[in-house]
Amino acid sequence: MKVVAFAGFSGSGKTTLVERLIPALKLRGLRVSVVKHAHHKFDIDQPGKDTFRHREAGAFEVVVASDKRLALMREFEQPAQLTVHHLLAELYEGVDWVLVEGFKASNLLKIEVWRPAAGKPALYNDDDFIAAIATDLPAQLPGPTLRPVLDLNDPDAVAQWLTENGHRFDYDPEMYS
Repeated sequence: MKVVAFAGFSGSGKTTLVERLIPALKLRGLRVSVVKHAHHKFDIDQPGKDTFRHREAGAFEVVVASDKRLALMREFEQPAQLTVHHLLAELYEGVDWVLVEGFKASNLLKIEVWRPAAGKPALYNDDDFIAAIATDLPAQLPGPTLRPVLDLNDPDAVAQWLTENGHRFDYDPEMYS
């Protein structure tokens, strides 16, 4: 499997790029998964539903499945400091690409998503894991770079760049254990 992270500050367009990149990769016949970090307490379950009631009753894990999907919810009794590598280990092995969002400080190769309108600094000068920069205004990058600069508004071009450079994104879990 190949893994690429998307780094950038809130409001830079990471989610939109990932959302548009998924169908662009699928059109190339690739199976795509996403790993997303949430900064706050979140819930994918609804109060009153069976799975919610099971978790509220104290179940450590609840797996719910149908002929269309499977979901696993795990409750940590103590705060857990999961790395992106822990989450990647949970994924189905038959995936071609994993798009990672929200692990800005990870040691994965990344595409930085940067917009001058967001008013935030660029990360590429201080992060050796940034392999490319996706932006809507390349002329306004805050400094020179030898990294490829991709059009943030052209997910097909980003997908093309990823597939052409796929060998760089091969994920070896042994490197991170």
